[in-house]
Amino acid sequence: MEVEVTAIYEGNLRTTTTHGPSQSSFETDAPVDNCGKGERFSPTDLVGTAMGTCMLTIMGIYARNHDIDIKGTTVRVLKTMTADLPRMIAKITTEITVPLPADHANRPGMEKAALGCPVHRSLHPDVEKPVVFDWVG
Repeated sequence: MEVEVTAIYEGNLRTTTTHGPSQSSFETDAPVDNCGKGERFSPTDLVGTAMGTCMLTIMGIYARNHDIDIKGTTVRVLKTMTADLPRMIAKITTEITVPLPADHANRPGMEKAALGCPVHRSLHPDVEKPVVFDWVG
């Protein structure tokens, strides 16, 4: 499946990006530590965001297929850049809080589903990707 996304450089290290099918859009800004104002998501912030939301989505598909309600599940993503050049993402830590009991029968399946998300699987092996699941129901 192919999806078109377009972006235009607006100047001052900002872009506006549009999703072809829906026409929804958002802006990006360079981070403060790379000459920007840090007033919007940076492109590398979006990589971490993509991973966290992908994991939630894949867990949601698993949950729907098993008639489990995971509404209220949250994700917290911490993106760490390399300290030295070349700039790149060194680590994306993902913390997923699930409002279900730790002994839930489908816990292993949901965790496996999250770890199989396409973004998690697509990132370069040099990027550390620790994932913590917190079952709080």
